[in-house]
Amino acid sequence: MATKERKTWLNLVLLYYLSCSFKYSNGMDSLSMKKSLSSNQTLVSKNGTFELGFFSPGNSTNYYVGIWYKNISEKTIVWVANRDQPIAYHSRYNSTLVLSGGNLFLYNMSRIVIWRTSFVNSTSNATDAVLLDSGNFVLRDELSNIVWQSFDYGTDTWLPGQTLWLEKGTRRIQVLTCWKSSDDPAPGIYSLGMDPSSYFELFVWIKMTEPKWRSGSWNGQNYTLAPQFNVKSMKGLRYGSDQHSYYLIYDSSGDSTFTRAVITPSGVMRVLKWSESKKSWLEKLYTVDNNGEAKRFSKTNNRSHVIIPVSIILLLFLLGGCILTIVGRRRKKFNSTGNEQQEQNLLFYDFDKSSSVNSDRITPVDSMTDGANKELEFPKFRFSSISDATNKFSDVNKLGEGGFGPVYKGELLNGQYVAVKRLSQTSGQGLEELRNETILIAKLQHRNLVRLLGCCIEKDEKILVYEYMPNKSLDSILFDPQKKELLNWGRRVQIIEGIAQGLLYLHQYSRVRIIHRDLKASNILLDGEMNPKISDFGMARIFGGNEFQANTTRIMGTYGYMAPEYAMEGRFSVKSDVFAFGVLLLEILSGRKNNSFRLSADYTNLLGYVWNLCERGKVLELIDPTLQVPSSSTPLRYILIGLLCVQESPDERPSMSDVLSMFNNKHMELESPRRPAFAAGRTTLSESSGTATSEIGSVNNLTTSVLEAR
Repeated sequence: MATKERKTWLNLVLLYYLSCSFKYSNGMDSLSMKKSLSSNQTLVSKNGTFELGFFSPGNSTNYYVGIWYKNISEKTIVWVANRDQPIAYHSRYNSTLVLSGGNLFLYNMSRIVIWRTSFVNSTSNATDAVLLDSGNFVLRDELSNIVWQSFDYGTDTWLPGQTLWLEKGTRRIQVLTCWKSSDDPAPGIYSLGMDPSSYFELFVWIKMTEPKWRSGSWNGQNYTLAPQFNVKSMKGLRYGSDQHSYYLIYDSSGDSTFTRAVITPSGVMRVLKWSESKKSWLEKLYTVDNNGEAKRFSKTNNRSHVIIPVSIILLLFLLGGCILTIVGRRRKKFNSTGNEQQEQNLLFYDFDKSSSVNSDRITPVDSMTDGANKELEFPKFRFSSISDATNKFSDVNKLGEGGFGPVYKGELLNGQYVAVKRLSQTSGQGLEELRNETILIAKLQHRNLVRLLGCCIEKDEKILVYEYMPNKSLDSILFDPQKKELLNWGRRVQIIEGIAQGLLYLHQYSRVRIIHRDLKASNILLDGEMNPKISDFGMARIFGGNEFQANTTRIMGTYGYMAPEYAMEGRFSVKSDVFAFGVLLLEILSGRKNNSFRLSADYTNLLGYVWNLCERGKVLELIDPTLQVPSSSTPLRYILIGLLCVQESPDERPSMSDVLSMFNNKHMELESPRRPAFAAGRTTLSESSGTATSEIGSVNNLTTSVLEAR
């Protein structure tokens, strides 16, 4: 290539890169439908106050779409769209912001959506996106109604005219979350918002769980009891409410200068005012920072007027710190004796980030067998916060109800769901059962056991908080003529084997051997993928290392699932759970309840029905007729395993380890089952749909046991 041509080519390349790196305003404040904004273009609000476009913060090489002040020399970002999803350096030139299909989409060079808007309950799509002089970026429909706005999705900055709101009923709050650092706008650990329990009080939280700072009570004009934050200096801070929410508005009307409030990466809320003469932001006020520093204003003051109050405040903080340390140590000691524990706000808890009940603070279950007087330390929640999470235990949130009481769906402020079991006053379960369940399940870790998250014991209330299972309990689907179709053959096998895995863990692989004693379809919960999780450990019992069987005079359980030796003589062991598992297995295969045969003259329960089919050589008729069983499956093998589990003698029943071996090894030869327990005639126990008691004699007729069933 000739020298002249080479220079011309290099100049063209240089011109191209210069054009790519040069930002220019398109002279518009809005995007219309199917129009795009490229990385070298910006939108400018009508009066030239704010600008929207692509930027790279600090020393970062990542790019973001954001809003900043147009005519301030110090570039100040007030909003970031894709703070969680940065645009890589190499794809910045080919990234675009597009209004399409009623939403904004941010694409990278590979046409992958990095960020998008979305709005709910809108009957019309957006036709344009407009940057307002308030710094609010809005989507409007053809009638100019705002259907989405950046003010509802604030980042770290509170601008004049922007509201912080608290929804009524749901208690959801809008928060501002700090940047991770000056180079990274991703959400940091500090957030600013209104406290749901006190309406107009401002809080700074650490990870939305631990309060770092609070403003004090709002009296309608200013915040009181908060000497470290004199909100009177924030002119025009207004509050109000409508049918949907309470809100605080930062209003600087009448002030011709730019002001803003920001939550910093160090967790400090600052109120700043732009000084054109000094070309910098001056502090009007700020909250207490991590070092306990407070009361600082940008106005010039006499040093003595500042040093003395600050010294007094620092002294008070040191004194307060000493008092808190002493109180904390005493509380910790008090907690170790099991008398008291600080209650927490369920609405702010994050079960994904918190160690919660997996913490080493929990008393190991094996220590409860040595007679030591140790109490469980794990999250205890305020009743008021549980009431708020369940919308005051409304019927709309009710998931179901058993003999223990109702279960409700609760929603936390971070969008997580929990299941709340509220023990009724008439429940057979009490403090002993609740304590038993928390001790047993708190340390158990298995994918087929439900996770207990916390509890509440306040006045007459006894409440347990569990992980939320969106598909509720197995019985609610299995025995429902319409919903049972969700459980195809593959899912039923998955549920059967998952329950077996959970029982094997309890019997053999947990720290101590645990007998559930109330295994039934309603105590099997299903997650979003229909994976089974065993729940309700209120009747469970711990066995010591050399213990394999125990006796009780208080027989508790559910008719149809109780093994004969337990129901008649009060003897229970791991084989009692095996019996219940066998009944449950046959229910899952047939889609019928064990007690749905009470009016039959030939048999009184499902076990009698199965044995009758066996004797007539028609055992496969047990399988739910709605099922499409693959030709490669072995339904007969599962039926025989179920019958082996419900044998009359505990010694003839397999262990759960044996059961899983039978499932996994299709070539293992199975023993021929004998007539199962309760297969013929009617049981000597009184049967009813509710709770019942009956006096039964022991083997030697010298003692009696009380039977309690649910």
